[in-house]
Amino acid sequence: MVKRFIAYYKPYKKLFFLDMAASVIISAIGLVYPIITNLMLNDYILNKKYGFVVFGGLAVLFLYFIRMLLRYFVQYYGHLIGTNMQADMRRDMFNHLETLPYSYFDNTETGTILSRMTNDLFDVVELAHHGPENLIVSSLTLIGAFIYLMTINVYLTLIIFACVPILVFVSSYYRKRMHAAFKERRRTVGGINAAVESSITGIRVTKAFTNNESELEKFEKNNQLFVEASKKSYSAMGKFHSISSFITDTFNVIIIIAGGLFLYAGKISAGDYATFIVAVNVFINPVTQLIGFMEQYQNGVSGFQRFLEVMDEKPEKENENATDIENVSGEIEFKDVSFTYESAREKQVLDHINLKVKKGKKLALVGHSGGGKTTICHLIPNFYRVDEGEVLFDGRNVNDITFSSLRKNIGIVQQDVFLFGGTIKDNILYGRPDATEEEMITAAKRANIYDYVMTLPNGFDSEIGERGVKLSGGQKQRISIARVFLKNPAVLILDEATSALDNTTEIYIQEALDELCKGRTTIIVAHRLSTIKNADEIAVIEGGKVLEQGTHEQLMENGKVYKKLYNSQFRGCNE
Repeated sequence: MVKRFIAYYKPYKKLFFLDMAASVIISAIGLVYPIITNLMLNDYILNKKYGFVVFGGLAVLFLYFIRMLLRYFVQYYGHLIGTNMQADMRRDMFNHLETLPYSYFDNTETGTILSRMTNDLFDVVELAHHGPENLIVSSLTLIGAFIYLMTINVYLTLIIFACVPILVFVSSYYRKRMHAAFKERRRTVGGINAAVESSITGIRVTKAFTNNESELEKFEKNNQLFVEASKKSYSAMGKFHSISSFITDTFNVIIIIAGGLFLYAGKISAGDYATFIVAVNVFINPVTQLIGFMEQYQNGVSGFQRFLEVMDEKPEKENENATDIENVSGEIEFKDVSFTYESAREKQVLDHINLKVKKGKKLALVGHSGGGKTTICHLIPNFYRVDEGEVLFDGRNVNDITFSSLRKNIGIVQQDVFLFGGTIKDNILYGRPDATEEEMITAAKRANIYDYVMTLPNGFDSEIGERGVKLSGGQKQRISIARVFLKNPAVLILDEATSALDNTTEIYIQEALDELCKGRTTIIVAHRLSTIKNADEIAVIEGGKVLEQGTHEQLMENGKVYKKLYNSQFRGCNE
C-alpha cells in the first residue's frame, strides 16, 4: 500500500523535495530562539554586550521573516501537490470505474462510489501534503532540541525525553482503535451519500406519492448509523488527544521540578534553567504535531484503503486472443446458454437457451417480467459472461471479440432513457462524437425530433437539465433514437422502448423505430404484443427458457402461452 501511495508523488517529486527542504529550514529556524535566549542570558546580558543583544534580536527577526516566506511556499505549493495528487487519484478511479463490469454496479450504490471519490480522497490528500511535512519538521525539531539540550545538561534532558516512550505507547494503543472507528465512520458516510443520491434522483416520485416522511426515515436510519460511528471514532480520538496532552503537559511540570532541583543543587545556571523552560515548549510543539499526524495518518490511510478497494476491483477483462470484428453482418446465435447473476447465485436466470437471428431479421422476445428477456439482451454486447454455452456474433464467440469492436456494432434503445446533463446536441453526438453537424441533423430528422428542436430558442444547443428533466418521455426517447441513428450499428436492441409512452406518442416513436430497424438485425423486448406482430420470429421466454418460438401466425395457431398472452392483452383493451 505504501508503494502505491508514494507512486503518486513521482510526477511532482522536484516540487515535493523543495517543499521538504523548506520544511527542514523552517524546523532549523525554530531552534534558533532558545539558542539566542541561552546566549543572551548567559553571555550578552551578563557581560553587557548590548550590541550583540540588539543584533541577536534583529537576526531572529530576519530569520522569522524568512520562515514566513518559507511557510507560504510550503502552504501554497504543498497544497498544490496534494490537489494534483487528488486529481490524479480521482482520474485513476474514474478511469478504473469505466472498466468495471456491470456486476460491480449492480452491487454498489452510486452514493458510496461518490463518497470514495470525494470525501475519502480529500483526507488522503491532506495526509499527502501535511503528513511528510509534519513528520519531517517535528522529527527534526525533536532531534535538534534533544542534541542542543544535551549540550546544556545531559541528565535533565534525559529526564524529559524519558516521557517519549510512554507517549509512543499510548499513541500506538489508541491509534489502532481510531483506525477501526474512522473506517466504520467512512462506510456510514457512503450510506448517507447513497440515500441522498437516491432520494434526490427520485424527488419527483417522492412528491407525487407524498412519501417525504418515508424518505426521511430511510435517510435518518443511515444518519443515525453515522452518528453512532462518529461517537465511537470521536471517543477514541478524545481519549487519544486527552491522554497524549496530559503526557505533554507533564513535560512542563518535570522541567519546573527537576530544573529547580538542579538549580538548587548548583548543577545548572539560571540562564540554562530559563533556556530549558523555553526549549521545552519548542520540544512540546513537535510532539503535538506528531500526535496530530497520527490522527491525520488514520484518516488518510482509511481513505486510501477505501480508494484501493475500488482500484483493486477486477476490471472487465477481454480474452487475450480477442480481436476486432470486421465486415459485420449482424447474425446472432445463442447456443445452449445458461446464466446466473453473481448477486443471486442460487437462482438461474437463463436455462440452456437456444436462439438464432439471421442478418437483417427481427426477433421479438415476449413473456412475463423476470423471465430473462433483458438478460438475453445484456449478453449480446457481452456485459456479462455466460455460465455455460456460448453467444455467437457473426459466428464468433463474443468472448473472442474485443469489447469496443463488438459494442460499437450494437445499438440499444431502452425503456428507461438515460440522457446526460448538457445540450440536445451533446446527447445526440454521444452516439458518434466525431460526427458532422449535417450527420447529426440527419439523425435528428430520422428520429422525428428535428422539428421539435427547431421550435426551441437555442435549437440543438438547448440545455435539457439533469437526465433530461426538461423533456417529455417521448422527446427523450427520440433523442436516444437519434443517438443510435448516428452510431449506425449493425445490430439493434429495443428493450421495452415504447412501453412507457402514451398511445399517440408511441405511434411517432414506432415510426422512428421502424426506420431505425431497416437493414439491421433487431432484437425486440416488448410487452405490447401489437408492436411485434410483424417480427420475423417471436420467442416466448418464461423462467429462463424458450417455451415457444415462431411467427405471430404460427404461434396463434399452434402456440399456447403466446396465444394466451395475446388474447388476454387485447381482451383487456376491449373492456
